Amino acid sequence: MTLSEAVAIRLDELMLERNITQYRLFKLSGVAQTTIGDIRLQRNKSVSLLILHELSQGLGISLYDFFDCPLFKGDNITD
Repeated sequence: MTLSEAVAIRLDELMLERNITQYRLFKLSGVAQTTIGDIRLQRNKSVSLLILHELSQGLGISLYDFFDCPLFKGDNITD
């Protein structure tokens, strides 16, 4: 799995867990809806840490919590 796939999957998981829509995450994080959509659809292959930090804050978690997931461990990432 590529890093952009893992980020997209993780973002979808967190949004689903919190029952947050893309629009609501935009309102909570300040990250544009189009940017969130591009990440989720893997059109944005190089998401900045600043954007991930803002999204994490909107989700009420830290960057550590965002990446503390089996998706990012071991040999799962191929790029």
